[in-house]
Amino acid sequence: MSRLDKTFADLRDRGEKAMGLFLTNGFPNPDATLPILRAIDEAGVDFVELGMPFSDPLAEGLPIQRSSERALSHGVTMDDAFETAAAFREESDTPLLLMGYVNPVLKYGAERFCERASEAGVDGVILPDVPPEEARFITDAAQRHDLDIVFLIAPNTSDERIQRIDKLASGFVYAVSVTGLTGSSLSGDVDAYLHRARNLVTDNALLVGFGIKTHEDAMELSQHTDGFIVGSALINHCADLWDAPSLSDEERLASVRSFARKLKYGTEAEPA
Repeated sequence: MSRLDKTFADLRDRGEKAMGLFLTNGFPNPDATLPILRAIDEAGVDFVELGMPFSDPLAEGLPIQRSSERALSHGVTMDDAFETAAAFREESDTPLLLMGYVNPVLKYGAERFCERASEAGVDGVILPDVPPEEARFITDAAQRHDLDIVFLIAPNTSDERIQRIDKLASGFVYAVSVTGLTGSSLSGDVDAYLHRARNLVTDNALLVGFGIKTHEDAMELSQHTDGFIVGSALINHCADLWDAPSLSDEERLASVRSFARKLKYGTEAEPA
């Protein structure tokens, strides 16, 4: 059983929703990424998505686009992501996935990429711009190096295709949408989509990512899923903290821990 599978199984046994948090490697600066990952790990994150910065991340919102630009301005490379993952793995068993775009992976070489990722203790890979039907180049290499491959679904994904993606994916299936939240309530269309996906995804855990900003958003959106993923809200929070020169790094990391705890538990207090 993979680290991801074990994590989801343990959470289901406890009746808890999984919380995944996304952070771009090299953001807000290369020295801050690893301490932030350790802070969210201490706060109770269930898995981490480490973003590989790319110059043209078209599927991302503005905060994550800007985080990529900021990381690239520091000269962050693919190899740096492996180094960050390896350093994180030295002190934690929390699952970590690499998320990015296919062009840098192709340039690096899929086999070499998966080998380096596995050596660094990475658990899986998410490439949003690779359709499952065209992913053989990465799925074969990933399987050889014991990496999970996560695929995405959307509200307009047909029932048949969701079932096919579930068969091709491993680790989890990532449910995304541009619809998002309307106010503080879940729209009927989104609710129906996630309910449909829940009934169709049977081989893997189902996680939802919709631009979640609060614990209430997370609980509302994950009622039909095994958990939720937050990216832009964490990126925005870290940008505000590291752009505030009056704060010490200790104060910044304490705020990150509180932010992550509040997202997962609805309170900034440490769980008993």
